[in-house]
Amino acid sequence: MVALPAAAVGLTIGLKDGQGTLQFAESAAFAMGTTFALTFAIDKKRPNGENQSFPSGHATISFSSAEFIYKRYGWEYGLPAYALATFISSSRIEADQHYPIDVIGGAAIGIISSYLFTRPYKGWNIQPEVGSSYFGIRLNHSL
Repeated sequence: MVALPAAAVGLTIGLKDGQGTLQFAESAAFAMGTTFALTFAIDKKRPNGENQSFPSGHATISFSSAEFIYKRYGWEYGLPAYALATFISSSRIEADQHYPIDVIGGAAIGIISSYLFTRPYKGWNIQPEVGSSYFGIRLNHSL
């Protein structure tokens, strides 16, 4: 649960990417805030009988970190991050801490939060854009 957020922050520090640090902080705060609010509001039983199963906080922060790394720095960093997030999340199911839907919910929250708050470090960015009377694709380039 600590390795991926540490890797995300480490990348931003190593690349002297202050904007990336801010984007990751916003994304992680939104993701975990949403997860904690839902966890206490829903209070679903875990497979082991304990409370607060949905959504998985481990899956949330792992996939939030993986999506941040992918969207900010590309697939060469993102693919290993997604593999590790998948391993961490599946281990929560194997350990009887969560049901699959808990992990899927946490992963969705994490991915969506980083998708919303993260912009590519350098290069081209393609995003969907929807307005009240239109929809389309926005193409941006970062130097």
